Amino acid sequence: MCSVSVWCQPVISPNGPYIVVPKMGKLELRCQDNATTSGAPSKLRWQRERARRLEGEVEEGGVAYVKVSAAQAYHMGRYVCVNNSTLEHSSIYVYVKDPQNVFQRTMVNNILVRSGENCTIPCLVTDPDVTLMALESCDGQPLPSSMSYRSNLQQGVIISNVRKEYDGCFVCVGQLAGVKVTSSQYTVDVRLVPEVPPVITLSRKDPVILRKGEQFEITCSSVNINPDLNVKWNFPSTAHPDKSHTSHILSGARGYQRATSLLITAVNQSDSGTYRCHAQNERGTSATAVQLDVRGEYQGFITILGPPGPVQADVKEGESLSLRVEFDAYPAPSSMSWSYNGIQILNTTEHFTVCISLLVRVLGSEGGIYKFSASHEDASEEHSFHVYVISKPVIIAQEGPVDGQVRCIAAGSPVPKISWYFCELPHTRCSHLPNATQWETTDVAMVTESTFGRSEVVSRLNVSKEHAHYHTLECVASTVGEEAYTLFSISERIVPHRLFTPLLTGMVATGVFLCLTLVVLLYKYMQKPKFQIQWKVIESIHGNNYIYIDPTQLPYDSKWEFPRQKLRFGKTLGSGAFGKVVRATAYGLCSADTITTVAVKMLKPNAHATEKEALMSELKVLSYLGNHVNIVNLLGACTVGGPILVITEYCCYGDLLNFLRRKRESFLNSQVGDGYHRNVSNQTEPTTRWYVPMLPSEKERSSQSGRRSLLDVEELSLDTEDLLSFSYQVAKGMEYITSKNCIHRDLAARNILLTHGRVAKICDFGLARDITTDASYVLRGNARLPVKWMSPESIFDCVYTFESDVWSYGILLWEIFSLGNSPYPGMQVGSVFYRMIQDGHRMSRPEFAPIEMYDMMLSCWNQDPLKRPSFRKLVERTELMLSENTRNVSRWYQDMTDIFILLCFKDFLCGIFVFIRQNSQLSMLACILQNATGCSRTSWYFWHTACDTRCIGTY
Repeated sequence: MCSVSVWCQPVISPNGPYIVVPKMGKLELRCQDNATTSGAPSKLRWQRERARRLEGEVEEGGVAYVKVSAAQAYHMGRYVCVNNSTLEHSSIYVYVKDPQNVFQRTMVNNILVRSGENCTIPCLVTDPDVTLMALESCDGQPLPSSMSYRSNLQQGVIISNVRKEYDGCFVCVGQLAGVKVTSSQYTVDVRLVPEVPPVITLSRKDPVILRKGEQFEITCSSVNINPDLNVKWNFPSTAHPDKSHTSHILSGARGYQRATSLLITAVNQSDSGTYRCHAQNERGTSATAVQLDVRGEYQGFITILGPPGPVQADVKEGESLSLRVEFDAYPAPSSMSWSYNGIQILNTTEHFTVCISLLVRVLGSEGGIYKFSASHEDASEEHSFHVYVISKPVIIAQEGPVDGQVRCIAAGSPVPKISWYFCELPHTRCSHLPNATQWETTDVAMVTESTFGRSEVVSRLNVSKEHAHYHTLECVASTVGEEAYTLFSISERIVPHRLFTPLLTGMVATGVFLCLTLVVLLYKYMQKPKFQIQWKVIESIHGNNYIYIDPTQLPYDSKWEFPRQKLRFGKTLGSGAFGKVVRATAYGLCSADTITTVAVKMLKPNAHATEKEALMSELKVLSYLGNHVNIVNLLGACTVGGPILVITEYCCYGDLLNFLRRKRESFLNSQVGDGYHRNVSNQTEPTTRWYVPMLPSEKERSSQSGRRSLLDVEELSLDTEDLLSFSYQVAKGMEYITSKNCIHRDLAARNILLTHGRVAKICDFGLARDITTDASYVLRGNARLPVKWMSPESIFDCVYTFESDVWSYGILLWEIFSLGNSPYPGMQVGSVFYRMIQDGHRMSRPEFAPIEMYDMMLSCWNQDPLKRPSFRKLVERTELMLSENTRNVSRWYQDMTDIFILLCFKDFLCGIFVFIRQNSQLSMLACILQNATGCSRTSWYFWHTACDTRCIGTY
């Protein structure tokens, strides 16, 4: 019994921390106040934890009851008795025991919790005898190592300090009478908490300038790490937007995004002002504004930004100079031009324009006034640059001593100063000697004067007998930090010009003529293109520096030697400036009784020693690479007893570029609809006089007429799956080449050959293509390069790496999915092209390329070489785009090729080829593999029976 001054907790019967009631059993709880007070009786009431619904509450004589005749699962939980007067309370937990459901069934199975908070999984037991209560993942995988939790029979499982990696499905488990019991599944969704206010992006740049009556539309978007994000507009009170729309929360790779848009169909000057977008998350609010300036209908303007008047620009001769003009304009100028050199380059936004004129490797004669002009219907503006070309001083002429006088002519910018020095030592720079004599009296005159470029001056000096003891006279032309000089030999007797007799003059003139002729011939010889092997084998890599192996130092195995008398040459497949590729028949290449069609590379009869060395280097590189199904493999060579012959596989369907163009009219575009014929013959490529197509001969075509085969590519149409297959095969071939530490440097559709089974093979057509007339090769410096296929670092820094081959592969993909169009259509290689490449311009998606394939092209064209995918990654990505059937065939080709190459030289091949012989669809592969390997006479019997006559005659 409590005293009057003490408040006591209500007393609950039955007593104890909990009570167990069977399901459908009777539940009765009694609560009374133990306090003895002189005041009114206490008011007692029952309530349930977390405000759950209370049933069966009854009050009788100051005692509060809970009476339930048939207890259900929802009656389970904690019941609290509260004294309304003192707010003292007591509680008891009620278990509603259900043998069928040891864990209480609940409607709450998805639990949303913020990272850093505690997460309660409400897996409540209906029987207090449950022991060893724990948490497990639904799939039986181990819980995250950092997860910490505690279990409570009356609360469930409480996970402390949840993290995003705790997302997943969980169950509660326990033991009851030695039997494992499991709760229903609970999905935990951990929502990240932002660390900073949201970032805002506006669709229009500040400021926005419009004419009266034009449409103004702007969108404000923001991204947040979770969906708790609000975005709204504040705009001038005088503005009246026609439409305001806020989007729903959208989930994406970067998080959750919400956008809000404003639209004014026809702006008035009252709509001018600041339009501010606010985005709010749990960390705060961000705001970004744009200023709208509405002008009258005829108030366009052009304002040059920067200092007024002409701008002076100094540039050293041979360096590049960028002339940049920035100006505000609205509307965009209809005409912009540079005077003096005619270069016009623009980069225009809605009203802010930057115009640049880039002078590359400025010559001394290119100084002057460059004027930029811009105009539209309401205004016009001009801006001038005074370009001064600073050139080093040079001595352009010297004369004497003649009649006691010497003459020295120098040129430079600014105007060079000429000084004279005497000294007694022969052939020595007098100005570098401490005891040299500087002659002050000189006669200097201007020959030609240029305000912006190089000027010429002449200085004359009289040499008298008082200078007889000197041996050398030096003329020095100097500008700021630079100088040039020439030396004169003087003696006691000044030689008059009368000694120059007509005979001596004729001899000198003849010598000069012969020297000039020799120089011209030497220049023409140096300008002739040199045959160079494109393959580069890497010895080591140090950061961005590649050290290449000299291919002439690679070993050559005499096992490749083949008797040249066993070759019978046929038609020429391709011819270039240095050599040609000829189709030939090889007798006994695999064994004595075999006849194989091959391709033979050879030099022209007038080839130089350097070209012979280059072809020998290519032979060594091919032997170093080894065999692969997606490269043109080496079969043999003839290096003794005559000109060098390189024997390779013969690909009877020619190059991929010409094949794609032939198939345009019958292309089946699966993106339009499977099985529908799409005529793309209107996408013709302009006929070029230089292209040498590698096509099958008429004999081959006629020999194939009337036959159908699974591998007959000439008679089958082309579809998107074929284009994906070509892309995949080239990537596989380049993956192999890269694994051999080799760089191709000229990867393009013209260097991919096709053979039976639509097998694509990488080659280097080098000597059989006349690059001097091939429009794909552009003169850059003293070399002709395939510029449109080259990466920026290869074009501008002459750097060739694995990553530069990846760039070229992206261009090749564009060729494939445009059905043989030339890259960068309609654009000539020049300063504009180079600038667009440097500025990040990339080609648009070809019409027949899937979105995923175009994304892969863009990844190959990343400006940063280190961010481009490897060929291994490209193989994986391309393989995912192939159909399951094509994917299995490609894997089968590769796996079977590897097996046959390993086992070809053993009699074990007999069993394998019997299998091939019994499967007619595999006969063509047998033939392909026969050409890719060198098999014994015993093994050849099975090759011969497996290959059909068509393949043996043409491959």
